[in-house]
Amino acid sequence: MIPERTRQILETAVASGGLPGAALGVITATGERTTLILGHAQLQPEQIALEENAYFDLASLTKPLFTARHVIRAAEQGRLDLDDPVAARLPELGWMQDTPLKTRTLRQLLTHTAGLPAWVPLYTWGSADTIRARFMQEPWAMQEAGEVVYSDLGYVLLGRVLERVYGQPLRDFPLDNGLTFTPDPARSVATERCAWRERMLRGETHDENAAAQGGVAGHAGLFGTLRGVLNQAELLLRGGWLSTAGLAEATRIQTPGRTLAFVAAQPGWSGGSLCSPAAFGHTGFTGTGLWVDPARGLAWALLTNRVHPTRHSPFDIQGLRRAVGNTLLTG
Repeated sequence: MIPERTRQILETAVASGGLPGAALGVITATGERTTLILGHAQLQPEQIALEENAYFDLASLTKPLFTARHVIRAAEQGRLDLDDPVAARLPELGWMQDTPLKTRTLRQLLTHTAGLPAWVPLYTWGSADTIRARFMQEPWAMQEAGEVVYSDLGYVLLGRVLERVYGQPLRDFPLDNGLTFTPDPARSVATERCAWRERMLRGETHDENAAAQGGVAGHAGLFGTLRGVLNQAELLLRGGWLSTAGLAEATRIQTPGRTLAFVAAQPGWSGGSLCSPAAFGHTGFTGTGLWVDPARGLAWALLTNRVHPTRHSPFDIQGLRRAVGNTLLTG
């Protein structure tokens, strides 16, 4: 089920030094699975072969696979409504400030249309407690609602909403098999030698802003095995990820290029140019990604550690992702 051309493309990427390792999993609408494991989980300070049960830092796959899913599930349970204003769930937000963020909705946060900035270096603000307190009172420079600005900050805020609605920290939320916030470092794939922490990261959250908040936030912190991520792909493809209504809403295009939880198929997107208009997916900065094409009856996950030993690499991860998607769909 994995075409020879797809295999060749990944083998070349690993052999050339562009990627330390790669794990590809493909599943069909009938439940047939195939996997391919190549290369290394770590190259420095010593070489460690990549194994199928290794945990990858999923980075921004945390957004759809954890945060968006739990927000939509909370709506299914009647705990909140997707069109609630943020201040209805976090009344202390922007205390004594006249900020439009208070009236922006959870739906707008999910679709990156709330007008928040894309990113700020939260990890330079101080302790985790200081970051949490300042985040809620920071006078953000807001844009008009509606324009898509991919924002980690919006998902940090959604993580706070989930903690308030369920009355527990994100770290204590239940996770499906193969997903975790606390991987065994010995079973984990190395990411980067972090300039801030001055050590090679393995089994430790790569994203600085999530790490500074204890390792878990609404935008990053989730780890997963290939099997664990492929299980999510199967639920998205074959049903069961949410209720029928919840899944339909999660994958319906809400604003150009975005569904409620995912990036929609569009020119130049990471899943390739041969996907159907119904396809959707998401990627993570560390080199991870998941794509689902219901019309083609196919879903796949490609997990890599492209940031090892450094994120400053010329390797074209987006080009690789598109080539894999296109060859899978035509193989």
